[in-house]
Amino acid sequence: MEESARVVKQTNRLAGQSPRIGVLALQGDFAAHANALREAGAEPVLVRKAEQLAEIDGLVIPGGESTTFLKFLERDGFLGALQEFVRSKPTFGTCAGCILLAKEVRNPSQASLGVLDATVERNAYGRQIDSMIETADTKLGGGPLEMVYIRAPRIVKVGPGVEVLAKREGYPVMIEQGNVLAATFHPELSADRRVHARFIDMVRAHSACAHAASGVTEGS
Repeated sequence: MEESARVVKQTNRLAGQSPRIGVLALQGDFAAHANALREAGAEPVLVRKAEQLAEIDGLVIPGGESTTFLKFLERDGFLGALQEFVRSKPTFGTCAGCILLAKEVRNPSQASLGVLDATVERNAYGRQIDSMIETADTKLGGGPLEMVYIRAPRIVKVGPGVEVLAKREGYPVMIEQGNVLAATFHPELSADRRVHARFIDMVRAHSACAHAASGVTEGS
């Protein structure tokens, strides 16, 4: 009954208001993601504790340093709670967040959450000085998208269930699989909010499916 009530409350909120989307705020550019989510129509929540995961409809894992993220997450059982969340709830990872979501990490290898059927190479495009901005076509519609790359990883392989939404030099730079969206660039540093809007749509769709599957009606 407690879970059913939670699903009803969540669905009612999403039907009439903005979804509550968390941004993992342990390091990295979480403030920019929060602003982008707000502009795209969501209510951002800065997530610093494992217990906050129960109160959000989706989660963004921002750029930063993936090994540092792992060190922070190993404290107070946060890593285990996050692993459970990303297996079933909409999650969007950018740059370091993409690395953390991938099943295989190279250059060098490291642990990850392992929910995205992809192989990612860290720092594949060089050092900070090699950062760049380019504009490219995507499957999002609306014309070319500005993409900001900062010490970007490279997605070198994806599984059959992964949809490639954009490429750079023949390699995927934005991919989607089930409830997971990932990008090797930083959409939060652009004024274009289509990527965040895409994730918000994923959150809404997931919550609607969860409500339907629960068989719970409003007011029950």
